[in-house]
Amino acid sequence: MPHYVLTLSCPDRPGIVSAVSGRLLRHGGNILESQQYNDLATDRFFMRTVFAADALLPELQASIGELAHDFAMDWSLRDRAQPRRVMLLASRFDHCLADILYRWRIGELPMQITAVVSNHPRDTYRHLAFDGIDFHHLPVDRGRKAEQEAALWSLIEGTQTELVVLARYMQVLSDALAARLAGRCINIHHSFLPGFKGARPYHQAHARGVKLIGATAHFVTADLDEGPIIEQDTQRVGHHDTPEDMIRIGRDIERRVLAQALRYWLDDRILLNGHRTVVFAV
Repeated sequence: MPHYVLTLSCPDRPGIVSAVSGRLLRHGGNILESQQYNDLATDRFFMRTVFAADALLPELQASIGELAHDFAMDWSLRDRAQPRRVMLLASRFDHCLADILYRWRIGELPMQITAVVSNHPRDTYRHLAFDGIDFHHLPVDRGRKAEQEAALWSLIEGTQTELVVLARYMQVLSDALAARLAGRCINIHHSFLPGFKGARPYHQAHARGVKLIGATAHFVTADLDEGPIIEQDTQRVGHHDTPEDMIRIGRDIERRVLAQALRYWLDDRILLNGHRTVVFAV
């Protein structure tokens, strides 16, 4: 039977789990995995359920839509056999891009890469194999940022991209583009947010004599490096480490944090909760 994943959030009240499981049973659904969480601070309920059913996706969507109306749910239902469509954006530093491409190539990140986009030309990545992936060079020339972002948005729409990943894409998105991509654009910031936002965070960290550095994957918002946090990790450093040492150490942290965040998104494990996220980790 096809496998589906249902995610939802709604105001908390008794009977939500019973109503969802009963609705799935009505369509012959067999629940394979289920996780739930009640945020006591906001009195909001979150749920992720994987189930098998012979029913067609449109039939299930219509039925769950009726239930969602009764419970004021924000929800999503997806056939797990349908690969997600992801666009990768990068700049000169390509370690995150190379890592994602490798994990995709070996099947660790099952997705359809709609394009690789960079503000640097193709020969910047001449050592990377794109395996037939479309590459687009969209330079950000002075005074033409709006034109570049219009071309980028046209590409996102034209390829039916579901998620945009900023794999060390060293350009700040405009407020307008960030708003258009709300909830569907993940950035990797080379710092353990909320500390050391903006440019040159490793140099900022070195100047403060920190003993831990890290990286943060978060959703992009109009407020720079303020979006809902998805995944973070850290590593200890010492007084002898230079900013260049921290950059070298940080590359490894950035790669694994971004890959983990992308893995969570591809498996429908991230639900937005205002300025925060609920992540149903394995």
